[in-house]
Amino acid sequence: MTRPLDGITVISLEHAIAAPFCTRQLADLGARVIKVERPGAGDFARGYDQRVKGLASHFVWVNRSKESLTLDLKQDSALSALKQLLATADVLVQNLAPGAAARMGLSAGELHKSNPGLIVCDISGYGDDGPYRDKKAYDLLIQSEAGFLSVTGSPDEPAKAGNSIADIAAGMYAYSSVLAALMQRQKTGTGSHIDVSMLEALGEWMGYPMYYAYDSASPPPRSGAAHATIYPYGPFQAGDGHTVMLGLQNEREWVAFCKVVLEQPELAIQPEYASNFKRNENRQQLAAIILETFKPLTAAQVLARLDTAQIANAQVNTMQDLWAHPQLQARQRWATVASPAGELPALLPPGRNDSFDYRMDAIPAVGEHTQAILTELGLDASAIASMRDTGAI
Repeated sequence: MTRPLDGITVISLEHAIAAPFCTRQLADLGARVIKVERPGAGDFARGYDQRVKGLASHFVWVNRSKESLTLDLKQDSALSALKQLLATADVLVQNLAPGAAARMGLSAGELHKSNPGLIVCDISGYGDDGPYRDKKAYDLLIQSEAGFLSVTGSPDEPAKAGNSIADIAAGMYAYSSVLAALMQRQKTGTGSHIDVSMLEALGEWMGYPMYYAYDSASPPPRSGAAHATIYPYGPFQAGDGHTVMLGLQNEREWVAFCKVVLEQPELAIQPEYASNFKRNENRQQLAAIILETFKPLTAAQVLARLDTAQIANAQVNTMQDLWAHPQLQARQRWATVASPAGELPALLPPGRNDSFDYRMDAIPAVGEHTQAILTELGLDASAIASMRDTGAI
């Protein structure tokens, strides 16, 4: 069974999350991804923690199905080997420090001279130009710059997302942009230069709060785990101390919620709760009514009432709950991948496709494929040994 990106070669000068997340998804679709790492330590994300049998959690997540090639790009022999690879590659993805790739002669303009079909995807904090071009950028800093922190957290204190959402956003747009560029190349025969900015990626995700605050209007208030502008929509504690998450989207659901869940049908027509705007305005007094109703009930009983009323609801799960989630088990969404620490479980990529199976190959050790890749380039054993002796690989 063939995969969509079989035969596509991706070279990645990557570290941390944004670029590795992009290229791992390309590998999921069958691309050959050659990850260029520093000799010795490799991608610095390998050292973030040792939570997965001694391997780093971030690295395990975004680096399966890749080949690891170690090159010290400050040495001519290593840079020459990289340029040989790029001469016949399909895609280059890089998220080095601003300007670093260009200083090595790896800009899109330079690379297209020898390989006009190459797709070059640069991922950076702020993009290839503009006053912030050379500014360092990490995930939390972009969450701050993009205004995410201003609408996330409690009324008293902003909070970061519990995951690297700015990196993830940039990685996802880089991934979809590379796929689009591959389709474009089929039409034109030429490659593309893609410039992905973390700020612009997360800025796109901030579209709703930006428009809510349009023309100097007040922004959505920080409201913890509750929705900022729709109510009731968020966490509520049951009498057994457990929390349930519920959400109402329209007036039909509000009537059902009052009748079946709260068992107070008269509440649905009270003027102070008769529309979402009014419920949101009076959320404190409505919360008191909801919590008082839930007080004699267990979380399971509350969820049962919500299901009966066809009100959307969810459990407030932990990471351990997610590992054991019955829906993921029932849909057979778990696979096993090899790693330097042995076999590890891994979620299959979202989107079941009946025409191919996703590639789920091993997480590489640092430099695991260096010898094989350099041999493939035509370097003989003595040349490779010399590069190893000088620390070029």
